[in-house]
Amino acid sequence: MKISVIGTGYVGLVSGVCMAEKGHSVTCVDVDEEKVKKINNAISPIHERGLDELLKKNVNKTFTVTTNLREAVMNTDLSIIAVGTPFNCDRIDLSSVKQAAREFGKVFKSKDSYHAIIVKSTVVPGTTDDVILPIIEKTSEKKAGVDFGIGMNPEFLREGEAISDFMNPDRIVLGAIDEQTLAVMEKAYEVFKGVDIVKTNNRTAEMIKYTANSLLATMISFSNEIGNLCANVNNVDVTEVMQGVLKDRRLSPLLPNGERIKPGFISYLAAGCGFGGSCFPKDVKALIAYGKEKKQDMKLLESVININDNQPKQVLALLEKHYEDLSDLPVAILGLAFKPGTNDMRESPAIPVIKHLLNNGARVKAYDPVAQQEAQKIFGNKNIEYPAALAECVEGAKVVIVLTAWDEFKEKVPQLMENIDPQPLFIDGRRMFSKHEFEKYEGIGLHQCAKRKKVPSMVPVSQKI
Repeated sequence: MKISVIGTGYVGLVSGVCMAEKGHSVTCVDVDEEKVKKINNAISPIHERGLDELLKKNVNKTFTVTTNLREAVMNTDLSIIAVGTPFNCDRIDLSSVKQAAREFGKVFKSKDSYHAIIVKSTVVPGTTDDVILPIIEKTSEKKAGVDFGIGMNPEFLREGEAISDFMNPDRIVLGAIDEQTLAVMEKAYEVFKGVDIVKTNNRTAEMIKYTANSLLATMISFSNEIGNLCANVNNVDVTEVMQGVLKDRRLSPLLPNGERIKPGFISYLAAGCGFGGSCFPKDVKALIAYGKEKKQDMKLLESVININDNQPKQVLALLEKHYEDLSDLPVAILGLAFKPGTNDMRESPAIPVIKHLLNNGARVKAYDPVAQQEAQKIFGNKNIEYPAALAECVEGAKVVIVLTAWDEFKEKVPQLMENIDPQPLFIDGRRMFSKHEFEKYEGIGLHQCAKRKKVPSMVPVSQKI
């Protein structure tokens, strides 16, 4: 099948190259000429495991990138809108989606054959039918359901695991205005064998995406709220609490042979320094705003965001138990990306933590396997160093703070810490280490005898240094 994808961000680029890998002929479209040139040379503009290999295998064969939307639409049967929908304080920003719809409509106006346009961007219920469809009808002077089909196909891609998630989906959701649109979408996805397919309308498909992300975010904030309580109860550790809870066979079923199944969602039920990235914070806030628009309070989801916004402060509270004055304190930050496997720092807990440290005079060194360039865009080089190696980062530190659960840290940090004398304070913001591995250990959700300081006030994430 011939498919065009409008947008080459995380979703557009991954979707396009994976569809090409599955046997379709795919053309991605982007207005950024330098980005297009880079991708056509098989150089990925984002860090995503397995993406470089798929680009090298498929680029200029079954996969190409262009700035020419007309050529892409005219030579394909199905187009996918996969542009960003950031949250702008009180609602999602649909400007890029609307622009994509307008440009598509202008091109489609001169195409005689039927064409399906599918929205993969995350949008609130009603957007596809009530916003995008009318724009395309107006600019193309054609009729939905007659001249073109329109559908909603949400993505469920985890950054760092996006290639694997796309190639091995646990479900595919197809929303459509009619059977003809649905048939085109089914043809595109028939290459995915044995996968559960949910067929529905566009509004329901849009809601499925938001509900899925909001559930996972709620699980994280639930764990963090329990962790914060545990930290204030004598001799309680949230990791042991959650281990006990998760042995419930309704959460981790037992097979007849006694083997226990550990579902992937369990990883979201672990206390830490909070979630970030381009999806969870944005999508939960968007659903809250959508609820208000519909006169429906979303108190649970508001709490999810409030807990998450406060979670980096718990890391700083652990630090200030030991150091009330942070001026000139050498601190090593391990991890900048919001999660391992990506260089994405959007909404990363590292941002408010580092801003607080810098604003209080600490001397900061920060290391991340792939996100240091992104950090430099945010913090610059003033009063912060970016060592090229993990060992260089912890050298000379009085405090080491882990904020991203990279495998490299798990493998190397304990040995590195053993070689430092005197031992620095070790703050585990992801609870990825044993509390017994370090001489001076503090962790989220762990009560210790030292008096806990009041959670510090912090500079808002959006405020510049």
